[in-house]
Amino acid sequence: MKKVYSIEEYIEINSHFSDALTTLRSLINSTELEETIKWSMPTYCLNGKNVLGLGAFKNHCCIWFHQGVF
Repeated sequence: MKKVYSIEEYIEINSHFSDALTTLRSLINSTELEETIKWSMPTYCLNGKNVLGLGAFKNHCCIWFHQGVF
């Protein structure tokens, strides 16, 4: 996996899901979550804690919640 340094670069690398990733990003950015890159993927934090992340793979893209059970 290539090291990614920005959300824009991540979306550009995963251009086959650019519409979905851009839509999810704009929805998430309308909240108070802080946008960052961790593990070369878009990650969103609140008060320094990871809340959710975006992922793009070969055949699908996803949004996942860290500690979603809570």
